[in-house]
Amino acid sequence: MIGPDTLKKAEDNWQTEMGAWFAGERVVLRGKDLFTELNELSWFKYLMFGITGKVYSDKQMALIEAIWTLTVSYPEPRLWNNRIAALTGTANSTGILGTSAAIAATEASIFGNQINIIAIDFIKRAALLDGSDGSLEDLVKKEMKKNRIIPGYGRPIVQNDERIQPLIDKAQTLNLTDGLHFKAAKNVEKTLLNSRYRMVMNASGLAAALMADIGISNREYYYYTILAFSAGIIPCHIDAANKKEGTFFPLRCNRLNYTGHETRHW
Repeated sequence: MIGPDTLKKAEDNWQTEMGAWFAGERVVLRGKDLFTELNELSWFKYLMFGITGKVYSDKQMALIEAIWTLTVSYPEPRLWNNRIAALTGTANSTGILGTSAAIAATEASIFGNQINIIAIDFIKRAALLDGSDGSLEDLVKKEMKKNRIIPGYGRPIVQNDERIQPLIDKAQTLNLTDGLHFKAAKNVEKTLLNSRYRMVMNASGLAAALMADIGISNREYYYYTILAFSAGIIPCHIDAANKKEGTFFPLRCNRLNYTGHETRHW
C-alpha cells in the first residue's frame, strides 16, 4: 500500500510493539509491564532492554557500563564535544541545550559515533575471517586501500591509548575476554604491528569487539553509544557555568589570522 491510503490507514492509528502509556493504569515496554515486570531493573538495564529487548546478566551489564565509564566519560573541556558544553556554560546557556548540542556533535565521523559503527562492522567481518590463512591480512590491506584507515585502530595526538588496559582488566575480571571478536581484534592489531602501518588498537576497536561478543547488533550498538559521552559532557558545562562569563578559552582579536576586509564603517 502506497500513497494517500498509507496515511489514511495510519491516521490516529500508531501500531507498535515497542511501548505505550495507558493513562492512569500502566506503562508497557516491549510487552513487559514497567511496574510489575521491569520494576527491579536498574536504569541502565532498562535502557539496554529498550534498545535490544534483552535483559543482560550482571556481568554483562558491568562490562557495558565500564565501556562508557572508562572510554568516553572524560571531563576534559578541550575535547571537541565537551568544548561545546563548556562554551554554552560560559555563555550562560542552559545545561540541557549545552548537553544536547554536545551529544549531537558526537555523531562526528572522525572521533564520534560514526567511527564506532564502522568499527563494530569491521570487527565482525574480521572475526569471520580470523584463522583463515592470509584472509585477515588481506582484509586489512583492502580496508586500508579503500578507506585509508582501520576503524578502531590508531589514534591522533598519541600512539598509546591509556583506556585499553583498564578496560581489558575489567573484562578479564568478568571472564568476558574469550569471545571470537575480542580475539580477532587482537589478531588485527598483530597484523597491523607486523606491517608498515604500525597501528595499535584503540578503545573504540576494543569496545566494539567486546560488545559484539555479547551479541549486540550494529544498529543496537549505535543506539547504545548515543548517551555514552554525557557523563563527561555535563561536568564540563557545570565547570564553565561556575566561572566568570566568557572566560572559557577566550582569544584576543590579534591572534586571529583574518584575511577579510579591513576595518569597515557602518
